[in-house]
Amino acid sequence: MSATHKPGSSDPFTNGLSKTGLSKNFHRIAWLAVALALCVIVFGAFVRLSNAGLSCPDWPTCYGRAAWPTSAHEITDHVATAIRPVEVHKAWREQFHRMIAGLLGVLVLILALVSARKRAYGVPQVIVAAALVAVAIPLYMKGQHVAASALAIVGEAILLAAALRWSNTDLSRASALTLAVIIFQALLGMWTVTWLLKPVVVMGHLLGGLLTFSLLVWTAWRAIGQPIRLADASSVRRLLMLGIAVLGVQIALGGWTSANYAALACGNDFPTCVGQWWPRHDFGEAFVLWRGIGVDYEGGILDGEARIAIQLAHRIMAGVVFVYLLGLTVKLLRTPGMRGWASLLGVLTMAQVGLGIANVKLGLPLAVAVAHNAGAALLLFALVSLLARLRTPEV
Repeated sequence: MSATHKPGSSDPFTNGLSKTGLSKNFHRIAWLAVALALCVIVFGAFVRLSNAGLSCPDWPTCYGRAAWPTSAHEITDHVATAIRPVEVHKAWREQFHRMIAGLLGVLVLILALVSARKRAYGVPQVIVAAALVAVAIPLYMKGQHVAASALAIVGEAILLAAALRWSNTDLSRASALTLAVIIFQALLGMWTVTWLLKPVVVMGHLLGGLLTFSLLVWTAWRAIGQPIRLADASSVRRLLMLGIAVLGVQIALGGWTSANYAALACGNDFPTCVGQWWPRHDFGEAFVLWRGIGVDYEGGILDGEARIAIQLAHRIMAGVVFVYLLGLTVKLLRTPGMRGWASLLGVLTMAQVGLGIANVKLGLPLAVAVAHNAGAALLLFALVSLLARLRTPEV
């Protein structure tokens, strides 16, 4: 069994150029999008963890401005001031996050257009879908929420239908799907603000960002055409997919913990919780996903026992992920040619656990909490990268 990194003659991608006509610059745009997506994820974590998620109560503007107010006295008559007073030191964070997320959306749109250019009516479909979403934004700002939602849904349907019809030899399916995901991600960002940090939406927004990142990582690797050949590639790929699944569950639990302000529900105790191994808890109340609209969730609304249940679930699942990823690391270490990736996975796993413990013991310092979010993204990068590159040897 061996691993090689040289693309073979039957691989659909060679030196960044697809035999089906993929643009030679496609992979460069894809990798730029990967880097920007990571920045959006990390900065988004900074915004959320610094309690700036509602600092611009309107969307997509910030107190009616395309940028953000630089002083509170500039904003006196905008309707958003009735929702929340201006906090300049926080408002720039939220609006800047929206701006870089918008730039990422433009890059994903370019990828979708470039990959669809040789599909029958491919470019018009992408343009129409994007135009419908673009028209929906000013309608939403005017209060025409039903019409705006209908246009966004139609745009999403066009992209999803295209992704289902198209093959992926030129990455058109992956690109159309990524654009659909990032549009829905923008809607989640809007609902995060307008629904006052509703936990299920905040968690979904986190998962949507990491799904976008994962799709872009997969696309970028496939675009450059550098497969890793393994005799048992199929079995390793199954292990990687399971690893991504368990990591995804843990990320969702982490998002639920953060959205419900349960990170310090156990105080600074670890591995115990409030001085006990199994303290009083309320799992039934902890995982109610929908509680209606109109409640301000900033700071959390759950009682101590429900928050403890969330923290316990997060810790238990962390143990499962830790054991699984270490086992996968050992498997890869024993595979010739995979020691570099195995070492990276092992280091990232250990670091992520260490950051999680440090969050509790140090009282959730902002830098450590943001790094913990970045660690989850980097673990996904390692797993998705391997999933995208592993192939069986050519006959």
